[in-house]
Amino acid sequence: MAAQAWVTLTTNDTYAMGALVLAKSLRRSGTTKPLHILVTPGVSEGMRLNLAGAYDSLTIVDVLDSKDEANLALIQRPELGVTFTKLHCWLLNQYQKCVFLDADCLVLQNADELFNYPELSAAPDVGWPDIFNSGVFVFVPSKDTFDKLIDCALTQGSFDGKNEYLKT
Repeated sequence: MAAQAWVTLTTNDTYAMGALVLAKSLRRSGTTKPLHILVTPGVSEGMRLNLAGAYDSLTIVDVLDSKDEANLALIQRPELGVTFTKLHCWLLNQYQKCVFLDADCLVLQNADELFNYPELSAAPDVGWPDIFNSGVFVFVPSKDTFDKLIDCALTQGSFDGKNEYLKT
């Protein structure tokens, strides 16, 4: 069991291309950590094979959609409802600590030092400094945390329909 891992998610073949670039950039940076990708049924079998060659581990997960069409329409990003799917990363209990990177990230130099930060380290969102941007964050896998996040999503929702703004 690896103690730590880089984790990303793709829900379709378009984002999967970014995930392939992300994997290549992490490898080129000289990371010592394994790479794990979450994929949904929206990713084709051919692309899954490509991802399996680029990542050390691949897990198929169901889509978690906020179904908040009204708020997503306000920000003109209806595709972001599926970002709740990244909550599945908390179920990767084969790891002690992980860093999540959105599939559209590009790593330019070794960033393994991020694993030294505590859960839930993340950068503030540009438009909302009291909310973190979920494109890069440190987390500790936990079924209990996953259950609490899902409960929060179901009972309180998100003020704009995206995962970054769960009303916790």
